[in-house]
Amino acid sequence: MSWPAPDQDSLYFDQVLQQTRDAMRHLRTAKHLIGQIEGTGEAADGLIQVTTDAGGALRRIDLNPRVLRLAPAVIGREVTKAIQAAQDDSARRAKEIVDGVAPYVGALPEPLDETFVQHRVEAAMRDMHSGGL
Repeated sequence: MSWPAPDQDSLYFDQVLQQTRDAMRHLRTAKHLIGQIEGTGEAADGLIQVTTDAGGALRRIDLNPRVLRLAPAVIGREVTKAIQAAQDDSARRAKEIVDGVAPYVGALPEPLDETFVQHRVEAAMRDMHSGGL
């Protein structure tokens, strides 16, 4: 792993903090947008309309009275098709939002670990021994 020079630590941390704030802002926006998703699906030539939320939970099923002309087994299959279409639509919309945020989250640098601190301590020790401090 490559770390900033010790005299650049403050600048590096400021940049990481700003990148993190930007990523969090985008994530909050994405969460809000996902919360507003309504997936829609239709079946039986539009006689059945379904709305789901981003998680695929049913919000609404609208049945045109003409759907009752169909056999009960057909109505059941068509309602299932409409639900699946609505769930697919909401999943696609949620994925588009998540994909839009991914570059901001993926751009965050790897977290610093104990090797960073060890590297800094070893550098300070070398500087002390060489009279640099």
